[in-house]
Amino acid sequence: MRQTFAKSNQRRHGVAFVTLLPAALLAGCATIPAAAPEPVEIRIVGLNDFHGNLEPIRRPVMIRQAEGSDRPVPTGGVAWLASAVQAIRARSEHSLAIAAGDLIGASPLASSLFLDEPAIGAMNRLGLDFNAVGNHEFDRGWQELRRIQQGGCEKLTLREPCAVENPYPGARFPFLAANVRTPDGGTLFAPYAIRRFGTGAREVAVGVIGLTLKDTPTLVTPSGVAGLTFADEAETINALVPRLEAEGADAIVVAIHQGMRTEVGYNDKSCGGVSGPLLGILARLDPRVDLVISGHTHATYVCDYGTIDPARPFLVTSAGYGGSFLTDIVLSVDPVRGVVAKRADNIVVQSEGRDARGNPLPLDPALNTLAPHPEIAAYVGRYVEAARAASERPVGRITGDGRKGGPATEETPLGNMIADAQLAATRGAGAQIALMNNSGIRAALTPREGGVITYGDIYAVQPFGNTLVTKSFTGAQLLALLEQQFDDDGFVQTFSPSAGFTYAFDMGRPAGARVVRAALDGQPIDPAASYRVTMNSFLAAGGDSFTLFNEGRDAVTGAVDLDALEAWLAAHPALALPATGRIADLTRE
Repeated sequence: MRQTFAKSNQRRHGVAFVTLLPAALLAGCATIPAAAPEPVEIRIVGLNDFHGNLEPIRRPVMIRQAEGSDRPVPTGGVAWLASAVQAIRARSEHSLAIAAGDLIGASPLASSLFLDEPAIGAMNRLGLDFNAVGNHEFDRGWQELRRIQQGGCEKLTLREPCAVENPYPGARFPFLAANVRTPDGGTLFAPYAIRRFGTGAREVAVGVIGLTLKDTPTLVTPSGVAGLTFADEAETINALVPRLEAEGADAIVVAIHQGMRTEVGYNDKSCGGVSGPLLGILARLDPRVDLVISGHTHATYVCDYGTIDPARPFLVTSAGYGGSFLTDIVLSVDPVRGVVAKRADNIVVQSEGRDARGNPLPLDPALNTLAPHPEIAAYVGRYVEAARAASERPVGRITGDGRKGGPATEETPLGNMIADAQLAATRGAGAQIALMNNSGIRAALTPREGGVITYGDIYAVQPFGNTLVTKSFTGAQLLALLEQQFDDDGFVQTFSPSAGFTYAFDMGRPAGARVVRAALDGQPIDPAASYRVTMNSFLAAGGDSFTLFNEGRDAVTGAVDLDALEAWLAAHPALALPATGRIADLTRE
């Protein structure tokens, strides 16, 4: 241990160590200089926000061409992802594959229907080494997350585990959760891990710290994280760096489920237009960190943070969403001096897909052409087939714009339709208003030929399995709740309101006074009156920092949100999506 510790101090602090030998030996060796060992190349494959996307992404990625135009490229699918990982790792003798969270949760039907067991099974076969937990890992509660890590068939949710693989074997790679503390003061999963590469004088060690964002409790159903605490990200990392050094780490990698955005291309290293919450963490990070693999924002970037802060010359990477990209990272690690060089490139995982009309998308010859990994393709096919009957069952027809929308403040026909469906499903509980959080709408609703919508389509839109809850609020409470959409605590998002309920806001006004008006069936909301309001169980428990939902009383729990949407579509055989205009943004007027 003394030798390992000395090596780490040489690397980090430039301390020279001299061993005292007898004079006769020194005389005999004086003319033979010790050869310095060559650096060891460690290749790291970075990924994030996979979200159980076993099959290619339905919406193609737009890739900027040399002449400046954007071209749709089919991407994703874990069989193609595995081939890309395999190709990258084959370039170096020593390698790791590290995920920065949201490996599971908010997943398409073929994975989510089976509690994301196939997403973990696919990552086992892909050879993932570590996953830092994200917020969506907690969607079904931390007890279920432990089952996903450890394996077994204990039923902890409404769905049946082990429906295809019995028993479910669990993850063959560790989850890392350095800042997630259990009531006894320990961490939910291991806080870090160390991997050693090479032998003898050329042995080097890579330390990996994994953690999620501190605000995870505001992004999941509170019961799913009950009893856990989430510590500050930078403080957690900085406390572990000396421990990793003491255990001989020559390179320190952080995998964190928090991110940022840039305004440049997916492989531009300039950090141009960089913004986002990760910046506040990076500015406080111990400069002995060498690499930060990030996620959460679904953005794609490679940023040399040393161009922002020369005292912290680490690389910061993110590989987009759903396995559409991978980051190919190379660290040159000197056994004495530590990391002496590093580089990273984002790689498009080109697969196969179709355009909006169902025509095959041509491959881009300038990008990698991959064949799907046969073993993993067969494994995915097993689950896709198991989900096929549910996925392809028609549930209705629609006309109109079923897009998900851009910013979380954008009113969309899809959001309004979901709110209408939830109001209809809870009229029996006295509901007068339904409010749907836009961040809970996970995909566009794209009809097939003849406007047909399948169960798989609506499942992609609402994959969480939330129940509907109806509560009573005074008008004053309802107005205060609307104000929480636009306060300065967290990101701004609007609720999609059901038909008959309208409101207007002005972000130019002070926080707490930004709701200009609100009305039900044309009548202004009366602060002294009582209103029955429906929301999903995530919001009802104060999710997305909407704590005022907790103040409602006389709660009645109703149907699952997806069942309500299916019933609404069945009741309207050729549904025209509702128009917008229920929300008015007066900020620019």
